[in-house]
Amino acid sequence: MSTAAGQTRVNLDNDKVPDYRHSTPVALKYVKRGYHVLCSHGLALMLVPLAATGVLELANMWKNGDLQSMWAVARETHLTFNMVTFVLCCLLLVFAAATYVFTRSRPVYLLNFHCFKPPANLKMESEFFMTHSRNSKAFTQESLDFQEKVLARSGLGEETYLPASIMSQPPCINMQTAREEANLVLFSTVAEVLKATGTKAQAVDILIVNCSLFNPTPSLSAMIVNHFKMRSNVMTYNLSGMGCSAGVISLGLAQQLLQVFPNSTALVVSTENITQNWYFGNDKSMLIPNCLFRLGGAALVLSNKRTDRWRAKYELLHVVRTHMGQDEAHYGCVYQREDAQGTAGVFLSKDLMRIAGHALKANITTLGPLVLPISEQLLFFANLVARKVLSLKVRPYIPDFKLAFEHFCIHTGGRGVIDAIEKQLELLPANVAPSRETLYRYGNVSSSSIWYVLANIESGGMIEQGLKGKGGLRRGGGVRRGERIWQIAFGSGFKCNSAVWRALRNINDQHEAWAPDS
Repeated sequence: MSTAAGQTRVNLDNDKVPDYRHSTPVALKYVKRGYHVLCSHGLALMLVPLAATGVLELANMWKNGDLQSMWAVARETHLTFNMVTFVLCCLLLVFAAATYVFTRSRPVYLLNFHCFKPPANLKMESEFFMTHSRNSKAFTQESLDFQEKVLARSGLGEETYLPASIMSQPPCINMQTAREEANLVLFSTVAEVLKATGTKAQAVDILIVNCSLFNPTPSLSAMIVNHFKMRSNVMTYNLSGMGCSAGVISLGLAQQLLQVFPNSTALVVSTENITQNWYFGNDKSMLIPNCLFRLGGAALVLSNKRTDRWRAKYELLHVVRTHMGQDEAHYGCVYQREDAQGTAGVFLSKDLMRIAGHALKANITTLGPLVLPISEQLLFFANLVARKVLSLKVRPYIPDFKLAFEHFCIHTGGRGVIDAIEKQLELLPANVAPSRETLYRYGNVSSSSIWYVLANIESGGMIEQGLKGKGGLRRGGGVRRGERIWQIAFGSGFKCNSAVWRALRNINDQHEAWAPDS
């Protein structure tokens, strides 16, 4: 077997994913990060009731005349110093409470989101994919056989979508067709989410767009500003080159900006552009993206206005980002470059699954103290002490994240990614079913995939015809008030990022992306 073929086979399997229950435990620095954030929140939470109790007691004593009586007694008995100390303590509590109120973080609410459903004429069956690849005359027979094998094992169905520029014969690859793909996805998606939330384009204060591989001038964010005639003082950000986890990075940026600017509305758009990034070469380690990546995009409206809580779907609780780029192997495992013949594409390392496993382990170790119940944290901490302090040879304890979350939105990077997370976190088939269904119906839609998964959950599962021959029909009940959702995504660099949401009401919306075709 050639080296390239051997490398690519590893990419498709998850045999190299480290088993957390037997592998070397993650560095303590990731544990410290999680507990540092937890302690910061914990101190604030303990301070509030203490300060509130002190203020209420002081007000009650003043109202009943007890404070004046105490002062008189203090003067008669020469206990003035103690009285002054008491008053100062009360004032300190009031000051602490006021400090907390004015410095506490603002809530971030998700009003609604929309996932792009391409027109039916852009559907791409496997047979058409292979015929189209043969007709392009760009691939050797060995490469064609390899792509056919990847498609068969990918977990993708027969109704995923590709842009018109790729599906045309011959493919039409240029800047203009790439812009047309971007226009199709961005303008439609943004228009629908603004309509769904009743938000005018001129009311948007913050606009964040992320697209990893297509970075034109003017930027994608500028295209949206121009098309929707947004205000001249709208704050725009355009994130590129950050891979499939950029959707969570955009959330983190929006969260930070909404802490700084009160009474603001943020529009976040996540997509990927395929047109100019289709690989017409024969390096097998660069052919896999052709077989997995598909057309898609999502847009969401966020707000920090407390008056929007009543109509919001979710509140953002945590964003945890883990970047492993300081290590050369992690940095280069997903790399855009030219092959030996000078054809540009995205290279996938043979160690991708192992590296993704390390990034996941680091991320969940930081996330755990923020979301896990006390019982799980005590078991984890006891296991940590036994291994690190007492040097006992015991297996690392993997907390049960099913106790922290009711719903899981796993990035649909491929069947192996979903399989690995299901195995390592010991999730149930029902926990990963929405992600599998999204991969089957839409393929890898990059940074927007976690929103397609959430739309699937809210809609109650995949349409019946999409699951024929795929293990039966799964029907859910949407999302109930108080339930928590974990979105987790991987990206080049290498990054693993998580976002945690809490539902503010019962949600059972029927999303267009999961509605039967008319």
